Formats: sequence, C-alpha cells, structure tokens
Amino acid sequence: MGSIPKTGTRTQLDPEIKDFLSSQNPDLHLGSTDFTHERQHHTHVLGFHALPEEQRAPIGRVEFITLRGPYGTIPVRAFYPKSGEDKTNAGDAAALVYFHGGGYTVGTVDEFENGCRILAEEAGVQVYAVEYRLSPEWRYPTQLNEYDFVVEWLQGQGGKERGVHSDRVMGSGDSAGGNMTASICLRRLDQGKKPLHAQLLLYPEARLPFDTPAAEENNGGPYLECKSHTLDLATHFSPPLEELGAREQSDKYHAGNGIFSFADHYLPRGGSVSPSHRYISPGSQPSSALKRLPPAAVFTCGFDCLRDVGIEYASKLKDAGNQVIWHHFDTLCHGFLQMAPWSAQALAATKQVASEMKRLGCS
Repeated sequence: MGSIPKTGTRTQLDPEIKDFLSSQNPDLHLGSTDFTHERQHHTHVLGFHALPEEQRAPIGRVEFITLRGPYGTIPVRAFYPKSGEDKTNAGDAAALVYFHGGGYTVGTVDEFENGCRILAEEAGVQVYAVEYRLSPEWRYPTQLNEYDFVVEWLQGQGGKERGVHSDRVMGSGDSAGGNMTASICLRRLDQGKKPLHAQLLLYPEARLPFDTPAAEENNGGPYLECKSHTLDLATHFSPPLEELGAREQSDKYHAGNGIFSFADHYLPRGGSVSPSHRYISPGSQPSSALKRLPPAAVFTCGFDCLRDVGIEYASKLKDAGNQVIWHHFDTLCHGFLQMAPWSAQALAATKQVASEMKRLGCS
C-alpha cells in the first residue's frame, strides 16, 4: 500500500443514497435534552424489522444473548454465518465485536442488523452486535467498559462455547463505534490485556474534525452534520476547544446540531477527563503513541465530515509501524453500512468491508 493522503476526494453523491436521504430523512439531528423522538425515528426508518422480506440479508442463524455486565445486563445479538459453519464446528471460528454508530446517543442493534448479516455471511465470521448503553444517560467510560467486558467474554468461555478461537476475536464499529473500537485497542494495550486480532474502523470519529477540508465541504451533511449544538464551551470542555482540533476556525460551527453535540453527550461533566485523552480522541495522539496496535482496516467516504480524520488516523497508524489498509469511497456518505438495502454502491462497499474481515480473520 502506498502513502495515505491528508484528505480524501468526493465526486458525485450516489443517486440512490440521495433519493433515500431525501425520501426518508434519517439525518442525525438532535434536540437539546430529549432524544426519544430521534431514537424512535431512526429505528422506524433504519430498523431491520421495517425492511421488506426481499431486502433482508440472509444469515445462517441469529442468537439473542444477555450478558451480566458491569452496569447490568448487556443485550448482544450474534450472527452465525452458514458460510462459517465448518470453522465454528472445529472451534476455529473468527469473531467480530461490533459497536454501532449514532454519536453515542442514538442507534440500536436492530438498525444495524442488516449490515451485520452481510458482514457475517460474506466474511464467514461470527458477528456480535452489542446493545451498549447510550449517552447522555450513560457517559464515558461506561461504553468502553462494556466493550471490554464483551471482548473478555468472547475471548474466554463465551466464545469457546460458540466455536470461537480466542486468538481471532476482532473489533469493529462505525462512526462513534469506530471511535470506541480504536479506543478499546489502545486501552487494552495500555492495560496489558490480550489484544484484539484486528480492528475495522468504518468512517470513524477518530477526533473532532473542525480543522479539516472534509468538515468544510460537508458541514451541512449529507446525513451527519458538522455543526454543533449551542454550548457553553467553558462549562462543558476543559481544557479548551483547541485540544479537539477546532482551533481558530471553530466559531463557524457553533450553531445547529451535529458532531459537537455528540461529543458533549459522551464526555463526563466538569472537565474530569480531557477531550483529547487517548481513549476519547485516538486521532489526536501522535504516531509515536500508536505503536504495537492490532492490524487495521479503515474505511472512509467522500461525503462525510469525518472523512479526513479517518484518513489521518489510518496514516498515523501506518507511520507508527502498524499493519494498515485504507479504503475510500468517494461517492458515498457517512452511514453507508445502514444504507445497503437502498443503494447498490453502499452494498458493494459493505461487501468490501466483509472482504477485509475475511482476510484479517483468517490471517
């Protein structure tokens, strides 16, 4: 693989995605305090239960698991591919822990089931999608602690009972889930725990993107905005905004909704944890602090305000000496995994992710 550029390209938004966004309006907009309507709307538009039978991706078997986690029960939906039955029966299956996107604030496993089915069956890899606790009701580090718990369970007896090889447990997530996947890889390294076998990061929120061309080009979307909910920055963020990468350009993003709101929901109050902490903003770390991490596959989209921070993180991982593959889709937008039922290009991109899953899971 050659050098990774500083910024990605965008050409023309896939017409099928454009039509879907226009007709269904699943955009990630949030109210100031109550997210009930937003959460219900997303489930209504993107939920697997809402798909016609002919649009549902096939899967060998689905298991609904309830784990006793550090904060109570953790629902996990496991997808067992027919294409991976031989490895499962031999106790040699690869598995993937999946943390969904939604800005830490919205999203359910149901909304990502179709994508997870595609990934599992195309790759021949078991996928475990986690219904983690959402912000702002639950803030950092709740979600990372739940991620860690599921990884430990899958690397241990829980995985053994399901034919999973303990050395082939991978992590993945999109957007905020990509952030948490990158973060859990760092945290497990720092704590001396058994590493994940690989990390697959789909349009990850590696850090806040205000100082990037992608943020300027895609400030108003599509799907995900780079605007912020109106905040008292001094109250919510300590140290100052510069640590988030906004620098002097930040003022133009201080109205509306978007990424800044999501970060606000996730971060603990009172400045107890810096927003540039390596488990909150992996992309803010220098390459020298990113050594010895699991092999990574990073996927970015042209029409995404997170595009360039994902590319930047892939580049930093590579510069640190890690194994990295980067894929870019210049006609797609943030959230393509969920849009596969409505877009042939999104489906092809999802299958590309599965191809990397298969490669990494078998390595």
